[in-house]
Amino acid sequence: MRRVSTIAVAGIATAALAFSVTACGSSSDEGSKDKGIGLAFDVGGRGDHSFNDSAAKGFDKAKEDLGIGGKELTAKDGDTDADRYQKLADLADAGYNPVIGVGYAYTPALAKAAKKYPNTDFAIVDSVVEAKNVASIVFTEHESSYLAGVAAGLKTKSDKVGFIGGTNSALIKKFAGGFEQGLKDTNPKASLDVQWVDSTPKGFGMPDRGKDIAEGMLSKDIDVIYSAAGSSGAGAIEATAKKKGTWSIGVDGDQYFDKGLKDYKNSILTSALKQVDGGVYDFVKSVVKDKKPLTGVQVYSLKKGGVDVSYSGGFIDDIKPKIEEAKKKIIDGKIKVVDTYKG
Repeated sequence: MRRVSTIAVAGIATAALAFSVTACGSSSDEGSKDKGIGLAFDVGGRGDHSFNDSAAKGFDKAKEDLGIGGKELTAKDGDTDADRYQKLADLADAGYNPVIGVGYAYTPALAKAAKKYPNTDFAIVDSVVEAKNVASIVFTEHESSYLAGVAAGLKTKSDKVGFIGGTNSALIKKFAGGFEQGLKDTNPKASLDVQWVDSTPKGFGMPDRGKDIAEGMLSKDIDVIYSAAGSSGAGAIEATAKKKGTWSIGVDGDQYFDKGLKDYKNSILTSALKQVDGGVYDFVKSVVKDKKPLTGVQVYSLKKGGVDVSYSGGFIDDIKPKIEEAKKKIIDGKIKVVDTYKG
C-alpha cells in the first residue's frame, strides 16, 4: 500500500481550500484593475511549508497593509505552459493587477501573457522575463546555501551529508552547488550525497517521495540533510525528525516557525532563508501604493539581506562566529560562491 505522510495529508487539506478562477474571455483588453493582486503559485501551492508559503506571506501582507483584494491559483502536476498561461490570462482578464507567477516554470507562460496584456504589471519569481511590464525577482540562493553548508560541515558527526533537490534544474543546482562549496570549504572530509525528487516541477509536491529519499540517506548514516524541494522537503524533515542525532536544514522560509512542521522543529538545524515574501511585497507596493511599478531584474542578494540563514532554536549559536565570518567574506568578495552543481 502506498504510504501517505502526515505532511501529504496536510497538503491535501490545504489544497482543498484553494480558490479557483474562470476565464472571462481571451481578449487582450484587461479588466478594470481594481480587484487587487493576482498570484499563481507553483506546484504544491499554499501549504507547501516552503517556497510557495513564503510567496503567500508576502501576498497576505500586501493585501492587509495596502487594503486590497487578491486571487490565488495553483499549478497542478502535469500542467503545460498553456495551462500556466491560462491561469495568468484568467487573472489579467478578470482585472487583477499586478499579476505574479511564482516559480521559474511560469517563464514561457508569463512572457506570453506580458505581451498579450501590455497594460498589466507582471512579476515572475526565480526567473527572468525581458519585457517592459515585467519585474524579474531573483535571489542569490547559492550564497545562503553556502552558509548552510558551513553549518552542516561543522555539525555533522558522521562526515556524511545529504542534499535533496525538487528537480535537477539550473535553479536548484544553485542551491546544491553553494551548499557543497560551503560544506567542503569547512569540512574537507565530509561527503555529499545529492539526490533529485523528480525530473519535472512536480518534484516540489511529492512529500512521500521526499520522505523516502531522506530515509534512504539516514540509513547510510547521513546525519544532516538539506532539502530545496518544496513540500517534498517537508517530507524529508518529517523523516529526519524521527531519527535521534540527525538534522534537517530548512529552505526559503524559517521552517523552525512553520506551524505545519511544529512537531519537527527541534530537528531543524537552521534554514537557508530566501525573502520571497519581501520580493512579492516590494513589487505589489511599487504598483499599488508607489504607482511606479518595478521592472527589469530585481536581485535579492546576501549583501542586500535578500538571503541569509536563521538562528532559530539556538542550534547553531555555538558556531555563529564562523558563519558570520563566512558571510562577511562573501559580502566582501573574498569568497566567490559557485552558482551551479557539477557533480
